[in-house]
Amino acid sequence: MSGNAILKELVTASKAGRPAGICSVCSANEYVIEAAMEETLASGGVCLIEATANQVNQFGGYTGMKPADFYQMVLKMASDIGLPENMMILAGDHLGPLTWQKLPESEAMENSVELVYQYARAGFTKIHLDTSMKVADDPEGLLQTEVIARRGAKLYKAAMKGYEELKAEKPDAMRPVFVIGSEVPIPGGATEAEDTLAVTKPEAFRDTVSTYQRVWTEEGVGEGMKDVIAVVVQPGVEFGDEQVFDYNPAAAVDLCAALKEFPDICFEGHSTDYQTATDLYNMVTDGIAILKVGPALTFGLREALFSLSMMEKELVPEEKRANFIETLDQVMLASPANWEKHYHGDEKHLAQCRKYSYSDRARYYIGQPEVVAAMNKLFDNLREYPIPMNMLHQYMPISYAKIREGQLKLDPRELAMDGIVQFMLDYESAV
Repeated sequence: MSGNAILKELVTASKAGRPAGICSVCSANEYVIEAAMEETLASGGVCLIEATANQVNQFGGYTGMKPADFYQMVLKMASDIGLPENMMILAGDHLGPLTWQKLPESEAMENSVELVYQYARAGFTKIHLDTSMKVADDPEGLLQTEVIARRGAKLYKAAMKGYEELKAEKPDAMRPVFVIGSEVPIPGGATEAEDTLAVTKPEAFRDTVSTYQRVWTEEGVGEGMKDVIAVVVQPGVEFGDEQVFDYNPAAAVDLCAALKEFPDICFEGHSTDYQTATDLYNMVTDGIAILKVGPALTFGLREALFSLSMMEKELVPEEKRANFIETLDQVMLASPANWEKHYHGDEKHLAQCRKYSYSDRARYYIGQPEVVAAMNKLFDNLREYPIPMNMLHQYMPISYAKIREGQLKLDPRELAMDGIVQFMLDYESAV
């Protein structure tokens, strides 16, 4: 069964009252992708990897990769690991004007059309059409659902153009499936502290679906709604620098009840990072079948690297240390564009956010050459000066237990990867 057939079966199972879900790994970090693949091999499931529009786009994004580059990188990694291609689903997240909101509609949508076309042309088969954000010349007030849907129809046409061209070259190319929605949480978590979080109203969800159906029909792509498998809503989960809004089934009960009126779609939950395993299971049970996670996974990697760095200070002579923590912060300070608009407060608080924020803006820097060099030096140092088990217990007690039970090797790189896996396991148990 192909990856997209599995996604459609997921919806069918969820509608039949059989709780079914999938974890969507939204990350361009190679360690995160590798960990996801390894876990898929171990569990026998399907590996869903999503690239976000600001990470990967026709201009290279912050990774320097275009859609075709990312697609080939992930498939090569899968081949090297031994993960069959039919156990992989590659997806595009927040495809739309996300990175071009300062441009007028004509330019922003021209870029968005090319973006979606390139993702579909490269072979991505799950596409989130996100036109929910305003662009420079949009009028004051909330963006109307009709405008969102009409822009979405234009992007759907671009995606299908890319798919048809791909299919002409590769007849077995899978037809893409789509995710829509107008109440879409911003990628990467909230930028300001919030006191409350509003759950999408059932009538707003119904209006989104009916508006898309009407507008797409008017735009000549009404049949395209059959390709839509999920709608993004706000079920009451979010995270910011220091806070996590936990899923409350009681608050989402009316919204989830409304989902039963639509037999061919499920909900896609964004910003599910840091939810407990119980909360994730409850979300799947309530029809939020696609659980997206991103910053929590690089947060887990960063957390493990910090623990390794602290042990390096105990074990390695000062002149030989990698000083990973300090190097990462120096790189972030030298290029603040990816964090300064997200973190607020005095210098002490900003320093804490750069290290420990749930929104994990450090993920934008962890692939920088200077940071990667420090990471590799850290691994080399801790192989030359091995970590004693009693010290490991102090800094990484969960990994310590895995080593004692024979589930993990005492290797610094493996320990860093385990920081990612610890978050993934909550999703694995939920889906």
